[in-house]
Amino acid sequence: METIPLQKTKFSDDQCGLLLRVQVFARCRAVVSRRVGGQTLIVPVRGKVGELASIYSFNQTGSVIWQALESPKGRAELIRVLEHECALEHERAERDVTQFLNDMLSAELVEVREEVQVPTMNSRY
Repeated sequence: METIPLQKTKFSDDQCGLLLRVQVFARCRAVVSRRVGGQTLIVPVRGKVGELASIYSFNQTGSVIWQALESPKGRAELIRVLEHECALEHERAERDVTQFLNDMLSAELVEVREEVQVPTMNSRY
């Protein structure tokens, strides 16, 4: 399985000091999602019309990740969410998150964004 290339870039800014650019993942805006009978259903919207031939259904793990993506999250944060919510071991959560993100990026249901973060004293970069 191919993994998602992640970048963490440091750069200096005279006004702000040290900043980090990190990749986060977010739901694409052109989708409609609903919880039905314990499953999450996703319908891509193209040209203001739901693409009914392309309805996606997520199991519990996928639903937890999708819910977490209500706001942009980094891969490590999604892994922690899955470990906590589904009581998964780290390696399993890591595989599941990576597979989910790869599938959703291919289907154009999730997009990669860059965020700029100011590290705290305890941050590692």
